[in-house]
Amino acid sequence: MAAMDSEKAEVAALAARWVVEEGLDFGAAKRRALKHLGAAGRQAMPDHETLERAVQEYIAVFCADTQPAELHALRTLALIWMDRLAEFGPLIGGAVWRGTATRHSDIYLQLFCEDPKVAELRLIDQGVRFSPSQVTGLHGEQVDALSVHLWSDALQEHIGLHLLVNDQDAIRGALQPDSGGRRLRGDARALRALVHNSPHD
Repeated sequence: MAAMDSEKAEVAALAARWVVEEGLDFGAAKRRALKHLGAAGRQAMPDHETLERAVQEYIAVFCADTQPAELHALRTLALIWMDRLAEFGPLIGGAVWRGTATRHSDIYLQLFCEDPKVAELRLIDQGVRFSPSQVTGLHGEQVDALSVHLWSDALQEHIGLHLLVNDQDAIRGALQPDSGGRRLRGDARALRALVHNSPHD
């Protein structure tokens, strides 16, 4: 058991580096780490909580001087778009919400509307160029994703913004905490409070 725990910790540590330095999502980072280490399949796969702790540890050791300002810039940019798309009740999740984002992280917003084409039309009306795709939604169904490349003056580089367009009813339970009591997403008001209350120098 100790050997297996050590193997999981090794996978988590390596995956955390790729999450922070390359902006990989948790699933992709864990699979890449397993392959890189030649680890024994699912038995060596750390859970998301273990990887989250590893990411926090990596940031504390290697990015403590830069990450707070980068996170602040991403949250500020996310807020601009949450306000811009307020009619769709946007919720933010992912690393920008959890507080582990760096300049390599993308912004993920969940939108809610009766007709997903309305969100597309709103972007077109605003002159925003986007790339459409389909991804897994909040409740396991396929939903439209609209990906936008944004310029961040604060970070002096482009940031990926992904708008996941859910059916209106999908908002039910979207703000419920997980089994550990953590909120997986937040609305604009909650994110604004984090921006105003967090140090970023």
